[in-house]
Amino acid sequence: MRPLLEVDSLAVTLPGPTGPLPILHDVSFTVGEGEMVGIAGESGCGKSLTAQTLLGLLPAGAKVTGSARFDGTELLNLDTKRWQKVRGAGIAMVFQDPTAALHPMLTVGRQLTEHMQVHLGLDRRAADRRAVELLDQVRIPDPQRAVRAYPHQFSGGMRQRAAIAIALAARPRLLIADEPTTALDVTVQAGILALLDQLRAETGLAVAFITHDLGVLSALTTRGYVFYAGRVVETGPTGALLTAPRHPYTAALLGARPHGTQAVGTLRPIPGGPPAPGQAPPGCPFQPRCGYAEPSCGTAPPPLSPAGADRSVACVVRPHLEVAA
Repeated sequence: MRPLLEVDSLAVTLPGPTGPLPILHDVSFTVGEGEMVGIAGESGCGKSLTAQTLLGLLPAGAKVTGSARFDGTELLNLDTKRWQKVRGAGIAMVFQDPTAALHPMLTVGRQLTEHMQVHLGLDRRAADRRAVELLDQVRIPDPQRAVRAYPHQFSGGMRQRAAIAIALAARPRLLIADEPTTALDVTVQAGILALLDQLRAETGLAVAFITHDLGVLSALTTRGYVFYAGRVVETGPTGALLTAPRHPYTAALLGARPHGTQAVGTLRPIPGGPPAPGQAPPGCPFQPRCGYAEPSCGTAPPPLSPAGADRSVACVVRPHLEVAA
């Protein structure tokens, strides 16, 4: 499968009150054409900042090194005018909170047609027709009426579907979905996940799905990347990550899930919390929370190294791990 997105050694530093704060460290991953890839980890591990970097949405003063190539084009070197052509038409994003993402004073139809008129060059009538088609595609009832509605007239699930329709309006090739089901109930969440998978299958859309729930990865993605403290600590086929983790952090995430791989079991909370930016220990950032840590873990952050077919892990101990129920 040809890579559509290739991120290599990406590092991001943001300005802080006492000086620069390193947030992302040597992040590398790929997303193939028509592939759905998962990016998982706790809040604050750098998942959303990675997405913002790929869309050129970092705050002023941010420093970025490494490479992020989209369909052969280096994103990190784009100027403002070229970014405007990539956002929406090349890469689109669905945010976690649709209420914040949608403009409350504009109809859903207006927010849909603006993208199409700018990126696709459609006239108003053609854009209106496609707006109705998009709302129908994301399974919003009575799309003819829905285009004239305002976001507050939609339920939470319908608002998220409208946000997905807006993201798809300019026919992007890559969709970044940043925890799009977090605020939704289980039934609505399942519908959104099924919709994204169906859109990928029908249109060839590539999806980078960001989540803190490893169960979501098992339902949707073929490959996964586990983030911790701004680093990728494990990669591999989703099934292998969830049934035979190689990194203690991945195993700990599985053990802390409300629903494990077995019918009966006890939750295992992960002690402590992830380090704040700039406060990670000198060695492996997971060392203070890891039950398998050895003295060698405190020397330097372990690099991401091959660990079998299509798998990599950043761990010098590599213990035998059991998946908790």
